[in-house]
Amino acid sequence: MSLMERDIMGGLAKGLSVIETFTAERPRQSISEVSVASGLDRATARRCLLTLAHLGYADYDGKFFTLTPRVLRLGTACLATMPLPQLVQPLLDRLSEQLGESSSVSILDCTDIVYVARAAQKKVMSIGLMPGSRLPAYCTSMGRVLLAALPEAAAGEILSQAPLPARTSHTLTDPEALVAEFARVRLQGHAIVDQEVELGLRSIAIPLYNSRGQTVAAMNVGVAASRTEAEDMTRLYLPAMIDVQAELRKLMR
Repeated sequence: MSLMERDIMGGLAKGLSVIETFTAERPRQSISEVSVASGLDRATARRCLLTLAHLGYADYDGKFFTLTPRVLRLGTACLATMPLPQLVQPLLDRLSEQLGESSSVSILDCTDIVYVARAAQKKVMSIGLMPGSRLPAYCTSMGRVLLAALPEAAAGEILSQAPLPARTSHTLTDPEALVAEFARVRLQGHAIVDQEVELGLRSIAIPLYNSRGQTVAAMNVGVAASRTEAEDMTRLYLPAMIDVQAELRKLMR
């Protein structure tokens, strides 16, 4: 066992794994549900949840637990120390104003994308998106851009770590087809997702590079399917997005 492994606090690790089980799809959970989602035994999950409730990070109604806004302190502290949101937000605001559509920047975190900046013009999703929001990488335009930037084996490993549910009738879920899609995205330099995350939503995304040419994030523009056809998205939005991409590359080290 390495020195670092000997210093790891198992209780803290378990508590964080419990927090991570709460998602937009599972905002309210019982002890048994958290136990299953976290892989912890029921007694350990119970102790973690009661500790979170005692410290003000969760509410408990006698059966179900929900996280409280206090948890946001953890994510806010991270975002406040990251230079990326501060760099991209002014340019994202300008892009969104120019196109009249909502735009976002995200990074990859295991099987999910995490929003780090957003400029909203029109609500195009049923759920509210903001910095810190998470969505599955496999079916989102930004996720596919970020997965395409990885070696094929690494992208395939990420796909194997989580279920790939069909969120709509359009969602691509076959792992081999997704890997082929990543290759196409890598070749063309952008990804378009047509109503795979949610019916009525289309989006186009491109990678954001640092000055060394490494992909550090992805940026997208999301539109209502009723306003824009998928085949028109590269013509309508891609040139302005590429301008922002080039501008940010000069700023990101």
